[in-house]
Amino acid sequence: MSWRTPALIAAAVLLPLALTACSTPDGDNAGTGNGATAKSDGFPYTVTNCGVTTTYKAPPKRVVTMNQHVTEIMLELGLTESLAGTAYLDDKVLPKYAKDYASVPVIAKEYPSYEQVLATGPDFVYGGYSSAFTAGDGRSREAFEKSGIGTRLNTESCAKTDTPMETLYEEIREVGRTFGVPDRAEAWIKQAKADNAATAEKLADLKPLPVFVYDSGDKTAFTAGGKGIGNELIERAGGTNIFADLDKSFGDASWENVVARRPEAIVIYDYGATTVEQKKKRLLTDPALADVPAIKNKRFAVMPLSDAVLGVRVPAAVGKLAAQLHPAATTS
Repeated sequence: MSWRTPALIAAAVLLPLALTACSTPDGDNAGTGNGATAKSDGFPYTVTNCGVTTTYKAPPKRVVTMNQHVTEIMLELGLTESLAGTAYLDDKVLPKYAKDYASVPVIAKEYPSYEQVLATGPDFVYGGYSSAFTAGDGRSREAFEKSGIGTRLNTESCAKTDTPMETLYEEIREVGRTFGVPDRAEAWIKQAKADNAATAEKLADLKPLPVFVYDSGDKTAFTAGGKGIGNELIERAGGTNIFADLDKSFGDASWENVVARRPEAIVIYDYGATTVEQKKKRLLTDPALADVPAIKNKRFAVMPLSDAVLGVRVPAAVGKLAAQLHPAATTS
């Protein structure tokens, strides 16, 4: 998964940054626009994101995004013209974004260097996973701040709430406010809530299906834990994550525990060089898994990895997964 694993441009070429920032001592990420004045344009706007408090005097104008789900948030909110560069896809962007995405310079296939980011003349960098701002690679949020460049980290990387869908709504709301398009953000949130409610209504009378998420792994199973949007997505789609007791978004589980917990369906995350069919073959040919109900019945569901992280795909992904787990109930 993308989150696991030229000379420095002189400061004079960077666009002036219309914001000030200061770090807070704690990890609070629950900013909801506190500090914004009553000015009609919504600025100044102050928000705390993953421990960093920033006051925006105007929307950022030249943005670099790192990781697919934050890039798609920008595209969904109609902010293509604000993108100076992008990097790191796990799979193809959704067809609805393809034309806009093609107009944005791709500055690196995976994570760009600090110098590559600076070469775009950004005033803002938006990262999807904490690895986007790895200090050891020179891309820490502090390093960008020292260069006069604002930053944001997708809040799935630091959220403490047990309601990731609400965290998603707040992510969209804060990005909309930061870029001066709050109405677009609220419109998206309204539709997302309606979509989630429609799926919930279809599944209201069904017994949840025990689900094992297979991301990758051989000696151990890399799977979705009980934290993060992946777990909530399973629950909203009419499933129960057999590793919901894993106190993180992703982690390793023993195959012995997979057998013991007897999942009735297996959700395969589709991304990278290993195909879905290769993952299915690995599971179906493992003698230790032969008595697992999902294996005996060959009951698989497939999700692109980009559907299972905190981004604009999630509400639709809930519906798509529900249709795979409970086809009879979701067919209209």
